[in-house]
Formats: sequence, C-alpha cells, structure tokens
Amino acid sequence: MMREEMEVNFDGIPGPTHNYAGLSPGNLAAEKHARTIANPREAALQGLTKMRALAVRGIPQAVLPPHERPDVHALRQLGFSGHDTNVIAQAARDAPHILAACSSAAAMWTANAATVSPSADAADRRIHFTPANLIANFHRSLEADTTTRVLRSIFADDSNFVVHEPLPAAAQFGDEGAANHMRFATGETGGIEMFVYGRSALSPAPSPQRYPARQTREASEAIVRRHGLDRSSVVLAQQSPAAIDAGVFHNDVIAVASRNVLLCHQHAFVDQARVLEELHGLVPGLCAIVVTERELPIADAVATYLFNSQLIARNDGRFLFVAPAECNAHAGARAVLDRLVAGDSPIAEVLTFDLRQSMQNGGGPACLRLRVPLTPAERERIRAAVFLDAALADALDSWIRRHYRDRLAPSDLADPTLLDESRRALDELSALLKLPAIYPFQRA
Repeated sequence: MMREEMEVNFDGIPGPTHNYAGLSPGNLAAEKHARTIANPREAALQGLTKMRALAVRGIPQAVLPPHERPDVHALRQLGFSGHDTNVIAQAARDAPHILAACSSAAAMWTANAATVSPSADAADRRIHFTPANLIANFHRSLEADTTTRVLRSIFADDSNFVVHEPLPAAAQFGDEGAANHMRFATGETGGIEMFVYGRSALSPAPSPQRYPARQTREASEAIVRRHGLDRSSVVLAQQSPAAIDAGVFHNDVIAVASRNVLLCHQHAFVDQARVLEELHGLVPGLCAIVVTERELPIADAVATYLFNSQLIARNDGRFLFVAPAECNAHAGARAVLDRLVAGDSPIAEVLTFDLRQSMQNGGGPACLRLRVPLTPAERERIRAAVFLDAALADALDSWIRRHYRDRLAPSDLADPTLLDESRRALDELSALLKLPAIYPFQRA
C-alpha cells in the first residue's frame, strides 16, 4: 500500500540584513555582486510571492524564520566588547569583513538548514533532522545553533520527530545539508535517499583545484547511520570536481530529483553512468533526464541556475518545475525548459519566478526551501503556526513592509539601529508564528 505522505516546502524568509558581501568562494553569483546595493524588503517579498503562488496551487508551504543578525554573540567571541552598539562599532572600524560575516542573512537558503529523512525511511519510524554544521564558511557556520533551536521548536514532539545535534565542527565532517541530498519515493513504504559529497577526508579521490569541496563523504555516512537508514536503500555519489571548479558548490546547482524523476547535467557526478545504473536498479520506473554539455554548458547552468529549481509532484502524478526567471532570458536554458514539457515527459508545466535578490547572492528557488515529507498525522503534531495560508501570507506581507529596509549597502551594516530594527522584527515574527524564545536576545 502506498503511504499517504505530503512533501511540505519549508521556505526561508530572507532576513532584514540581507546584503551582498561576497562571502562565499565558489559561489560565482555572490562573488560577482559583492558590495553592491541589496534590497532586503524586495528579497523577502519575492520569496513570499513564490510561496503564495505554490500554496494557491495546493502545494503545502510553510516558513522558517530568519536568524538574528548581526550575531553579536559571535562578535564577542572574537574579542569585541562593551555594549552591543560598541561591539558593532568596533567591528565596523577594525574588522568590517568580520562584521559582514556576522551580519549575513544566508540562513534564508534553508536547503542548507538540515538533512531530512522521513519516517518511512528511518528504522524507528520517526522523521530525522540533522542540522548542517556548514563549516566550509565562517558566516554560515554561525547558523547551526539557531537552526537547531528553530527545528526543535517546530518539530517538538519527540514521539514523531528527532532533531539531532549538528555533526562535529571539523573538516572531516563538513556538512551542507539537503543541498547535497535527494530522495526518490518508490511508491512503497520507504524511499531511496541519495547523498552527494564533494570529497572524502580519508580517500585520495580526485578533488577540485580552484574551489573547495564542501560536503564530505564521512558526513553523509554519519547521517545515514544516525537517521537509521537501510544502507541498501542509500546511494552515495561524488560531485564532479570539474563541476565544483566551474561554480557548482552544491549538488542542487547541477541536479534535482523528486519521486521517480531525476534531472541532472551530463557532468554532475563522478562515474555518472555507474550512478545512474545504480539508481535504475533501486528506483522503479526511474526517469533520468540528462542535459548535455552541448545543450547547456556548465557555465550557463551555473549562470541561470536552471538545476536549482523545484521539482514538485502534483496531485495528478505529473510534475511542476519551478525555475528562476533568468532561465527565460537565456536561449539554451529556455530550450531545455521547453524540452522538459514536450511529448510524454513527466513534467507537465514550468513556472518561473523573479527571485533576483536571492539569485544575485547565489540562491535560486531550490535554495530557498527545505523539503519535509509529512504524513497527515505528523503534520497534526506541529503546533507552531508556520503553515502558509492566505491569512499568514497577508500577515507576513504586512510584517515585511513594516520592518524591512528597501536599501542596504555593506557600509550600512555599521549602523547600530539595524540591530534594533532586526530584533523588533524577529520578536514580532516569533509571536506571529507561535514560536518560543528561539533568539538569544529573547532569553537575555
């Protein structure tokens, strides 16, 4: 019997300090737009527009709140002292690059929040979450503690949910979350989980030369163990080192999957023919759509973020493909989109959205959401008011317009009033979403 399960997209809300600091080596969009002017209000409203449009189509949507930024606690750990305003002033004067890192709103990309295994896959029949340690970049490593608190606040019922601690913050266990994880539903009780890593800390396998490989095989293997997954239902694959050097810093920049459909680039994985053969043996009726280098060179795939799209199962069994608007302006990407819906393709339609504020910092539609498969009973165990309906969407729209600036330059991060604005906004949002005190300033 097919298990009744809904896939809920938990979208991240871009925070009030959304800015372009170019903090992430290997993320070409972030590097390109470093130190330009950002629009936090527009970023949050663009994300909300996408959420609304999908919710209207009957696709379950929920939200994850922003993190508190600037992270004053982190600044204090790094030697800045005094009142909060003095801490920010010292950092702005002496180490503006550290202030920028501690002000990053990158938690908006909740594909990096955690790796999720649904209850059907886990030995104890509970949903397992491992918050990502994100140690490859300092600014993202600051997210792990808050992400853990947020997930434990939302998924608080221990009889249904397990929110683990992040993996040890060591290079051997570098973990980037669901951006390097895909799941195929087999139509039976469980699924096939695919973990994609960039390097192995203990193996001499080829590695990229220009940019860092962030996810380790050891981290993926640890998550398989702690989630209680059946090893025979797990696929481990390595990202192509050449793709990483071309700007594919996460697997979700080069591949996307849902149920029995995989869309990937010709050069997504090491020994790709073997990987596809293994998937064909595990996933009944697998439809693997491979885009060739001739159709869309990797450089263009990175520039358009075509693969960083959402592949969403509709109620009729076919799929909706949610892509960034940049794909419409690129002839090769547009041709691929047209091919995806041609003939007897399982993909029935394509929707594109303007997410330019996120895209300029290196995150497309898939970056903005964490997929959480829930049964109806599991959904009922969530008490937080995080599921999007028309009322919550309207409330969030009003909240964003009241609290967010429409312009933020890197120099504005030195403004001490930005911290107060952010805290007021997050305090109000916590009440709106019926969350407990998840931020340090709320517990002071």
